[in-house]
Amino acid sequence: MEQCACVERELDKVLQKFLTYGQHCEQSLEELLHYVGQLRAELASAALQGTPLSATLSLVMSQCCRKIKDTVQKLASDHKDIHSSVSRVGKAIDRVSMWLAPGLGWEYPEAGMYKDSKESQQECPHHQALSLLLCQNFDSEICGVVSDAVWDAREQQQQILQMAIVEHLYQQGMLSVAEELCQESTLNVDLDFKQPFLELNRILEALHEQDLGPALEWAVSHRQRLLELNSSLEFKLHRLHFIRLLAGGPEKQLEALSYARHFQPFARLHQREIQVMMGSLVYLRLGLEKSPYCHLLDNSHWAEICETFTRDACSLLGLSVESPLSVSFASGCVALPVLMNIKAVIEQRQCTGVWSHKDELPIEIELGMKCWYHSVFACPILRQQTSDSNPPIKLICGHVISRDALNKLINGGKLKCPYCPMEQNPADGKRIIF
Repeated sequence: MEQCACVERELDKVLQKFLTYGQHCEQSLEELLHYVGQLRAELASAALQGTPLSATLSLVMSQCCRKIKDTVQKLASDHKDIHSSVSRVGKAIDRVSMWLAPGLGWEYPEAGMYKDSKESQQECPHHQALSLLLCQNFDSEICGVVSDAVWDAREQQQQILQMAIVEHLYQQGMLSVAEELCQESTLNVDLDFKQPFLELNRILEALHEQDLGPALEWAVSHRQRLLELNSSLEFKLHRLHFIRLLAGGPEKQLEALSYARHFQPFARLHQREIQVMMGSLVYLRLGLEKSPYCHLLDNSHWAEICETFTRDACSLLGLSVESPLSVSFASGCVALPVLMNIKAVIEQRQCTGVWSHKDELPIEIELGMKCWYHSVFACPILRQQTSDSNPPIKLICGHVISRDALNKLINGGKLKCPYCPMEQNPADGKRIIF
């Protein structure tokens, strides 16, 4: 952590010097140009009058040449100083590279397992990814961290990747780019797949322009399903429209009171918020900006409604709030430094058999709570994570093991639970899904 922080500090110093140097250089050159311009005007005036060059002008010209020379030397000296600062950044990066090297910053137990040291556990994953990229100078071959067997069906994998990119572009609102990619890659995307993204982007664009109409229309048409999700989207949209009327001043008071009837279906769940909005009417003639209700006019409500609509609409339509491609990329940045290090250790110790399966990694990589999407079951007998080909099986006694473990424990057509003495028929085991 300290090594990465040192790189950041040196980089901040360089950036600050670049900024200062740029400002000083621009100011010095402007002053020099102004000085030379004045001298040129005086020389031109003397030439027009036909008078010989005076001693004063000769002295001024000598001073001008000396000033130009001094300015250039000063700028060159400052520029050279920046080079030394950049060199210090390179040395700091080299120290990080040594720290990340196999055997210098990591502990490798004798059993061939891999775990990071206590100090490394506190290391920020993003710093690890940044440090790895910096110390490798963007020239490292990272394809080796993935088994070649992953790319057996290359055409299918390419199509899956293209589909993920298209979905990301649709989700980010870059519709024209997504369409162009579909045409160039000959990827056939159904209209049913595009429609939810087109609708979401249309409504979000309207919300960014503070137009509540499309969002309200969508929320009313999906009211029942939103209620099943315990969503407060429709209420927040009505509240924001009411606040816009309040911002119109006393002229909008009657219209605001009339619109308040929309709060009736939400009175039980949002009673306190409705009371606050109705209480603000007392200060309408004096101006809400200087009242205890000035927080109602905060622009943060628009950002909040965009987030609420995106979250609830994605839940309703079965879409992820974040792009799967961006989540995968972020997870890869966290995992890549660890995988690069374990790969180096495997090659150094010549134990290539540790990493032989394409559907699992040789070590467990902590991605953080943000990347926890579903529960994972690891077989307590074989100590392997279950998969589609090796699912978890629930025995009659209630204990759960993997199918591979069940097959290994069968003896004479009978199965004895490894945790209790109950004997049972292996066919009575039931697959469970987490």
